[in-house]
Amino acid sequence: MAPLDRPLEGVIPLIGRWDQPAFLESGPGFGDAGRWSIYAAEPRVLVETLDDAWSIAIGPGASRDHGRGDPLDQLETWLHRWTPLFWAEPAPAPDSPPFQGGWIGFLGYDLAPWIETLPRRRARDSRLPDLRLGLYDTALVHDRRSGRLLVVAADLMDEGPAATSRRLHHWLDRLRRASPSDFPPTHRPGIPPRSLVDRSEYLLAVERGLEYIRAGDIFQVNLSQRFDAWGAVDPLGLFGRLRVLSPSPFSAYLAWDDLAVISASPEWFYQVRGDRIITRPIKGTRPRGRTHEEDLERRGQLLASPKDRAELTMIVDLERNDLGRVCRYGTVHVTEGLTVESYAQVHHLVATIEGRLREDVEPVGVLKALMPGGSITGAPKIRAMQIIDELEPTRRGLYTGAIGYFSRGATAFNIAIRTLIQEGDRLSYQVGGGIVADSV
Repeated sequence: MAPLDRPLEGVIPLIGRWDQPAFLESGPGFGDAGRWSIYAAEPRVLVETLDDAWSIAIGPGASRDHGRGDPLDQLETWLHRWTPLFWAEPAPAPDSPPFQGGWIGFLGYDLAPWIETLPRRRARDSRLPDLRLGLYDTALVHDRRSGRLLVVAADLMDEGPAATSRRLHHWLDRLRRASPSDFPPTHRPGIPPRSLVDRSEYLLAVERGLEYIRAGDIFQVNLSQRFDAWGAVDPLGLFGRLRVLSPSPFSAYLAWDDLAVISASPEWFYQVRGDRIITRPIKGTRPRGRTHEEDLERRGQLLASPKDRAELTMIVDLERNDLGRVCRYGTVHVTEGLTVESYAQVHHLVATIEGRLREDVEPVGVLKALMPGGSITGAPKIRAMQIIDELEPTRRGLYTGAIGYFSRGATAFNIAIRTLIQEGDRLSYQVGGGIVADSV
């Protein structure tokens, strides 16, 4: 680990042009939740799954190995092959970067049928994998609290300390010698975003969801719709624009080939430090006001809303049950039952639940217990997912999956909302809302 004395804003676009960049960025104004940002590139290993097919590439330009099987079982194999000691190690010290080399990438919502018995009525219409992770042994880390920039390097390929030191200083030299860079300009797509369902179709789906609630099948379901736009847009420029317009604590940028993921998510899926696990579901939203008085009024309306409070209460109970599957008995508790957090565009209701993991639980076990997050499915979770599959016209893909990292003694993933997917000339994003008995 070594400090870098360069302005952050001129360095990020540089790394964004390197091979297969992976950014996990925290915006300003979010306290400890937004303290650390990670800027990695040039992964040593790449793994992907699509349905039951998996592939792996080791080293730049390497040919891929292929196979078939349960993708989460395969993920467990990969984690143990390259990071076998990560899970037994203590949490990083509070002032040390939580990411010290490891896996960065995403886990899509479409992994859910490998965890629970669920139908898949909709055909796949995306080239994005269900799971994609890169093993990054070198990264730039920004500590927003102190302003420090640190280059971290880890020996994940068993090359020895001399090779790790050479790689660390190679990164430092490249970043010190390069001229500061700017984000590319952003161009609007030629065909603007359009929903794949019209208003009447969406309202029919909402009414059907309310019928399921009245019949006692569920208490809540989160229904979403997808928007597509078409045109040539530079994904790095789009990320640069989004981080200014809508800073969030869990933004992400991943790019490879003609594919990219650009996210401005405000929501933790879960975070692990040592044996401590935290999840922070969001339920309830109001737009920011145009004046200070209007802003306070909307914040108060959200805090007082019976409908939004009911939504969050249901999901808190669901998340407590999910954590109870992997935590030691008696350690799961709600540390914040309901609070308002304010972002650039909206206010949210948020809760915090935490627990202490059992000694026999490893990362894939945590994923199987918690995924997908309850805040973006509904309650009870399995029945809500069955109804989502029935009522939504497209697969979710990455939307409401998770983006984040596995590292030494630390893991963190967001919920992939407010997330753009670029596939060639197509840009898509999905938005949803929780439907409960009080919904109108």
